[in-house]
Amino acid sequence: MSQPSPNGYDLRDAVPYHYGKFPPAGIDYGRLMMLVSSASEALARYDQMLKGLHNSSLLLAPLQSQEAVVSSRMEGTVSTLDEVLRYEADREDSEGEAEAKYRSEAIEVWLYSRALRLSQQRIKEGQPISKFLLRSTHNVLLGYGRGAAMSPGEFKTEQNYLVDRSRRKVQFVPIRPENLNDGLDAMMTFMDNTDWEILIRTALVHLEFEALHPFKDGNGRIGRMLIPLMLWKHGKISEPYFYMSGYLEQRRDDYIDKMRAVSANDEWTEWVIFFLEAIEAQAQKNLQVAEQIRSLYEEMKERFRSVLSSQWGVAALDFVFTRPVFRNNVFTTRSGIPSATAYRFVRALQEAKLLEVVSPSAGRRPAMYSFEPLLALVRG
Repeated sequence: MSQPSPNGYDLRDAVPYHYGKFPPAGIDYGRLMMLVSSASEALARYDQMLKGLHNSSLLLAPLQSQEAVVSSRMEGTVSTLDEVLRYEADREDSEGEAEAKYRSEAIEVWLYSRALRLSQQRIKEGQPISKFLLRSTHNVLLGYGRGAAMSPGEFKTEQNYLVDRSRRKVQFVPIRPENLNDGLDAMMTFMDNTDWEILIRTALVHLEFEALHPFKDGNGRIGRMLIPLMLWKHGKISEPYFYMSGYLEQRRDDYIDKMRAVSANDEWTEWVIFFLEAIEAQAQKNLQVAEQIRSLYEEMKERFRSVLSSQWGVAALDFVFTRPVFRNNVFTTRSGIPSATAYRFVRALQEAKLLEVVSPSAGRRPAMYSFEPLLALVRG
């Protein structure tokens, strides 16, 4: 986590930013080529799965929410997938009332998903990955709760620090604010330098963003968003649905140590090795989960057809895959299914134990339901 100042923290073991050393001159390509090949093959297998999905944005929507949960948890914002999806369901039902009912942590995690979707949409519309895009994404990410006091959408103007709070030690001192603009320009130029292989380039850009630490807060989350955005923008994957936080959280200490060692000892090659191994392992994991989601979708297509006996069965299935937690009135008004039919569907799916009641109807508040077969899979 970033701190506005190191007051009360021990600076003796702090590693300073690597001024004048980005992009690196000393990468050992001989040690990387086999790893690049293995990571690329694993990523290609995953991407082939994406291309074969009925609708990747629909089927993998819950994975984006889970990525938001894990990436935010790495920065100390703890919520659960269920809590975030319930907030999203209530927000869709009654936007003005939802905030008061949920913890700020759940809303902050939901904002991560919203910021990621925004950046994906802007790139799809042709915008480059730029300082403007980073600031716009950050503005959404920190647009509510504690983040609203951390200069959303603005680059830092004071020195920030990465600290180990439990030991009260400063781990890393990012670039000085007066050097930040030049650092960002160098990173952006390197991002589009096709002389560098895209996986190596992505590894170095992610590292450099974290070392620049350009915002007062939210840097880790934005830095992890950059990974799928770069891979997608530069054609390594056909859709931007590749999430790394699961692997990085499991190896958090190693992740931090490898990044610090770059600035401390010029260990750029060792960092890229770590990153390529992470890409390969995460691609294999993502492929496994995507295959399970595809299998579940095909299985549920038959179940819904059997239970609902209607031409609207696939529309109902697509709705619950996109919104695995929802209010009954949202289903009846936004699924595209005639209202009377939609009401009948909810009862039938509940009786078939495909939907579970999260909260029953109360007064004017409609019931909330969850599609447990998908949630059980995504929770992991």
